[in-house]
Amino acid sequence: MSEKFSVLARLKSFNFAFKGLWHVVRHEHNFRVHLFAALLVIALSAYVNLTMNEWLWVISAIAMVLVAELFNSSIEKLVDLVSPAFNPKAGIVKDIAAAAVLITAVAAAIIGILIFYPYFFNS
Repeated sequence: MSEKFSVLARLKSFNFAFKGLWHVVRHEHNFRVHLFAALLVIALSAYVNLTMNEWLWVISAIAMVLVAELFNSSIEKLVDLVSPAFNPKAGIVKDIAAAAVLITAVAAAIIGILIFYPYFFNS
């Protein structure tokens, strides 16, 4: 049986999501680094007056990195919960999650270079 739509239930869902986001902002250094970089890129994007398509690429790249960092943080917390003692396999799981962040960050950097290069180095 499906649940009836409830505005209150939806608001609670948003509240849980914002609680999680606030937790990561407060406790995860790497997320704060990526968030700061994202804010700088958004400011730079506004400064150079990106086209709509360029904005779509920039926002997508930022979202991709931040979401990867959220998943990485979640995986790290879960691994710590189920394997509090040192376990090489748990370390591998964490390393794989970190690799996902690395790949998305490199992809975002490439997108940024491709978009911003003409604004600063083409006359």
